[in-house]
Amino acid sequence: MIDLITLSISILALAVSVLTAWLTLFKRGSVRMTKPTVVYFGPDGTRRTQDEYLPKVYIRSLLYSTSKRGRIVESMYVSLSRNESIQNFSIWVHGGTNLKRGSGLYVGENGYESDHHFLTPKDGSEYTFKAGVYRLNVFAWLVGESKRRLLFSHEFEISPAIAASLEDPRTGVYFDWGPDAGRYIPHIDKKSPGIGPEDIIEALRITSRSSGREE
Repeated sequence: MIDLITLSISILALAVSVLTAWLTLFKRGSVRMTKPTVVYFGPDGTRRTQDEYLPKVYIRSLLYSTSKRGRIVESMYVSLSRNESIQNFSIWVHGGTNLKRGSGLYVGENGYESDHHFLTPKDGSEYTFKAGVYRLNVFAWLVGESKRRLLFSHEFEISPAIAASLEDPRTGVYFDWGPDAGRYIPHIDKKSPGIGPEDIIEALRITSRSSGREE
């Protein structure tokens, strides 16, 4: 009877050890993303002229691994569709105050919280945010996998009034998640024009002329 109990305990201990090894060393798991707290459609940063306008999709969210060993994200991009048109925002930049081009990001079980900026490639094509319902899909390519993974998918609506505001190249729309409402709530954001090198030069010229008249 004692031998049977001892054998049962040994088998149980072995099973626990095998399970622990599987979870920590062998299980690959995947990468998932929490619901973004904010989503943004609009221009990238402060743009002074329409020629410098570059459309961007911005999200803030947490990436986390479902396994203890973690996974490596090779690249991420978003696909934005409206009616029959689809636009990929394939330039991925992430970080907080120090932004960097996304490539080879390790995501552990504790997660990686960051801002993610997705921009259109500079291939000569133009993209504008018009009125309508948009389907936003966030995809990731993981190292060792041949298929992309869908991390997040949601529909966002741009009303005719918001679309009219977005005709200004300095204006974008934020969608903030409202937990009580259970939906994203949009609001317009208009950026002030930035100060460029030509503005600084002109200011120096005015100061120089003023100083010359005073003398």
